[in-house]
Amino acid sequence: MDASRSLREHALDLLVARDPQRKIDGLARGELDTAPIGSGLELAEPPGIPGRPQRPELVDHAVLKQRSVKTREGHAALIHAVAHIELNAVDLALDAIWRFPGLPDAFYRDWLVVAREEAQHFALLRDHLATLGFAYGDFPAHRALWEMAERTRADVLARVALVPRTLEARGLDASPQVKAKLLSIGDAAGAAIIDVLLRDEIGHVATGNRWYAWLCRERGVDSLATYRELAERHAAPRPRPPFNTEARRAAGFSDAELAALLDPAIG
Repeated sequence: MDASRSLREHALDLLVARDPQRKIDGLARGELDTAPIGSGLELAEPPGIPGRPQRPELVDHAVLKQRSVKTREGHAALIHAVAHIELNAVDLALDAIWRFPGLPDAFYRDWLVVAREEAQHFALLRDHLATLGFAYGDFPAHRALWEMAERTRADVLARVALVPRTLEARGLDASPQVKAKLLSIGDAAGAAIIDVLLRDEIGHVATGNRWYAWLCRERGVDSLATYRELAERHAAPRPRPPFNTEARRAAGFSDAELAALLDPAIG
């Protein structure tokens, strides 16, 4: 690793890497912690963002086949789907680091922590999938997370509003149901991984909430009204119940934000 290059340049290198293991290994390197941030650099966007392995096939979310978790393939498909989300989350954190210049150093360090933890999550799920006789790429996967990254590429406020605080927060809501499904078929190891994910994802969503609040203060805008405007402008999916209120509170959502989830006139 070139010690003269900035953290943001290293993040871009890892983002375009096609091999997930290269992302995992690159993020684990301690040199990233001491690399200069390079917050003022204007980096040109290369082709091939994000780097993807040849598989899985990426399809529209609506055409993904629903499988019973009680079948071998359905069990593996569920683990695969969560692994795909976690790999996308690695890319989203790396993209936040390189794409948006001129922010405080803490912004980039925070998303480095997120990227590392998401990489660890992916590795846990990929390895668990192998114990079921499958590999990452064996099932089709959706594009939804990265599609939102594309829509919010021009505005860091929209990015933190609609990726960690919207799409990833949906993972907080889904975790109890995913864990229950795995326990229902005796997959205690898989359920334990979901517990790890939920613990860390509360922190990731909290990172999004913290920087969203900071950016709203910097721009002098109301956080609730601005969220509604951004969600409409970028066609963000409306969160649907059941909500993991405890986890959302732990991630920093206010009472007003939690109330807005339940009120179509507000949310």
